Amino acid sequence: MDTQWVEIAEGVLLRRYAELDLSVGLVLGSERCLVVDVRGDARQGAELADAVRRVTPLPWTVVITHDHFDHAYGLPAFLPCDAWAHPACWDELVRLERAPGRGLLVRDRVELDLGRRRVVLAHPGVAHTPGDVVVHVPDVGVLFAGDLVERVPGGTFSAESFGTDTVLAAWPSALERLATFDATTVVPGHGEPAGPDLVETCRRQLLTLLDLRADVRSGRLDENAALDRSPLPADVTRAALTKPTD
Repeated sequence: MDTQWVEIAEGVLLRRYAELDLSVGLVLGSERCLVVDVRGDARQGAELADAVRRVTPLPWTVVITHDHFDHAYGLPAFLPCDAWAHPACWDELVRLERAPGRGLLVRDRVELDLGRRRVVLAHPGVAHTPGDVVVHVPDVGVLFAGDLVERVPGGTFSAESFGTDTVLAAWPSALERLATFDATTVVPGHGEPAGPDLVETCRRQLLTLLDLRADVRSGRLDENAALDRSPLPADVTRAALTKPTD
């Protein structure tokens, strides 16, 4: 995979990395730009900051879709700047000394004016993490969904999608809110962009996993039978089935 900017809509660029098949974004306005996620450490953040500067001299604002290292730990390379995140995300980054003491908080919905372009930052609810934020660029119908949706080779979620901070039971409802944005292009946190059907596919699969998990915990199914009935690979299904109760 070549690491380069690809314009997926007018003034909206995507940069994908072979490591973890990570996607980051850049949204251009007439007065400032918005960087969507910042990679995984100081070196990677500096590489991304340099890549942004090769595209535009505009002052940047940063948004972090969630606190996992691959999306968030490159933040120092962009500071000082306005940096947006959900309070749960920001608190975790501060606790880990990956962010300064004060950030700009997305508790529910925030609109940013980049200059002749409006961008919406929204917290659709607890899901992949307690502090997920998505980025909607309404004039071109692009939605950066973070890890609320993924698109791995041959499927959607990976086993790593379901961490200790995931609230599986709430995730489908968060995806219902994503669908209200009426995006035509959905950018997952990992994998290639897709159409809006990806959100519904992920939601249906999560509902199936929740049903299977309930059946296993009640004794109606054993784990092997649940794995056979799952739409996802065995390692992904097992990660969801064995996740602590949420």
